[in-house]
Amino acid sequence: MSGKRFRFWLCLGDKLEEKMRMRNKYRKPTTFRCNAGSRCSLSVMVWSLVGFLLMIHFYSLSRHKDGAGGHSQLQMSHHHPLLRELEQVEEENIQIPPPKGKRSPRAAKRRPKRPTTLIDEFLDESSQIRHLFFPDQKTAIDPMQEAGNDSFCYYPGRIWLDTDGNPIQAHGGGILYDKRSRMYYWYGEYKDGPTYHAHKKAAARVDIIGVGCYSSKDLWTWKFEGIVLAAEETDEAHDLHKSNVLERPKVIYNDRTGKYVMWMHVDDTNYTKAAVGVAMSDSPTGPFDYLYSKRPHGFDSRDMTLFRDEDGVAYLIYSSEDNSELHIGPLNQDYLDVTHVMRRILVGQHREAPALFKHQGTYYMITSGCTGWAPNEALAHAAESIMGPWETMGNPCIGGNKIFRLTTFFAQSTFVVPLPGITGSFIFMADRWNPADLRDSRYVWLPLTVGGAADHPLEYNFGFPLWSRVSIYWHRRWRLPYGWREQK
Repeated sequence: MSGKRFRFWLCLGDKLEEKMRMRNKYRKPTTFRCNAGSRCSLSVMVWSLVGFLLMIHFYSLSRHKDGAGGHSQLQMSHHHPLLRELEQVEEENIQIPPPKGKRSPRAAKRRPKRPTTLIDEFLDESSQIRHLFFPDQKTAIDPMQEAGNDSFCYYPGRIWLDTDGNPIQAHGGGILYDKRSRMYYWYGEYKDGPTYHAHKKAAARVDIIGVGCYSSKDLWTWKFEGIVLAAEETDEAHDLHKSNVLERPKVIYNDRTGKYVMWMHVDDTNYTKAAVGVAMSDSPTGPFDYLYSKRPHGFDSRDMTLFRDEDGVAYLIYSSEDNSELHIGPLNQDYLDVTHVMRRILVGQHREAPALFKHQGTYYMITSGCTGWAPNEALAHAAESIMGPWETMGNPCIGGNKIFRLTTFFAQSTFVVPLPGITGSFIFMADRWNPADLRDSRYVWLPLTVGGAADHPLEYNFGFPLWSRVSIYWHRRWRLPYGWREQK
């Protein structure tokens, strides 16, 4: 335990003892009888309580350490040369352009105009500063052309090309590391079609084309493996008919069956179906056979993700009850259905876009608010058990500026990728949605670390369990620490 935390407990004991002394200053002295008629002083009682709390504290710490495993890993440290650069965040100073036309003083007095915000500029496809959020093709990341200092550098928000020179189409996606092929596979929504509105009040959408799959050994150079689950062109009754909705596909591998299993959010044009779809394949590159759809546990399901724990048990996490809460429950042994077990979490908090990961025995999750295509504030959550209870810890975003932090860097969470060999270090994957042209939505990948005190510790438990802060660092340009590949 650090000296700071030890001093905290000593101060707590002193304060408790002093408080009880002041309370009893004008009362008749009272003694406490213990075993065999012995007498216990007030200070003994206080320090016994502190000792008990310290025992629970040490127990909590030991649980965190036990979860770390016995692997030889690079330990997270604010002074470690591999990570120091990632924690040096950058600031942004974007000026809102002046209004295009001036109103008369009389009109302004009658109805004062709400000042334009940076979010308004982000959503306005004719904004003078839109290029700052959606840089053009000239700045595209091309791993096949980059060399020298630009090799392996991520540029959040720029167009990202695959090995064929085409923009990557893997929106709302997730990554599977396949131990058999020692490859990373990135699955996501293939949105390379025109954006339209089904009716006047409908959200922007693209017809289903399918799920795109990309492979990589370095998480930077991606080869297009094809559309591994395609839309249905003719059967209008099919879940994957092109007029419907397919979102947030995630794939996990089942060691027991040797199958790759994909779950996704499937819906109709008006988002009233609110179900999950399940598909399966013998290969990570497909093709995946679509099996069926259902409302898990009998509840509506929209934004969702999968999480496979170290013991091989997989879980489905989905937004439900009109996105007012999240539900979580284990899948069965073949990962093709849910079990009857389910827990409600973050009830009444209206969170979506869950991205779950684990560090040293503690489960963490990033979620977004529910504001359609408009960006909003991310929150980090933590739990000792994946089934809850889950505690909300605060906004994990660091750097940029206030608006960047309150909009998750103008993006929405989709997945968190652990970096092998560097404990406490991850890649945060998010989508910067472009509702004017969804095929041109961008990817915001940033370093995420776990370490340090949480922003909002529990108020009723003297500061433990000791959740570690989740931090997502803003960078205009960054690369993974040298040597991480050798740690796999």
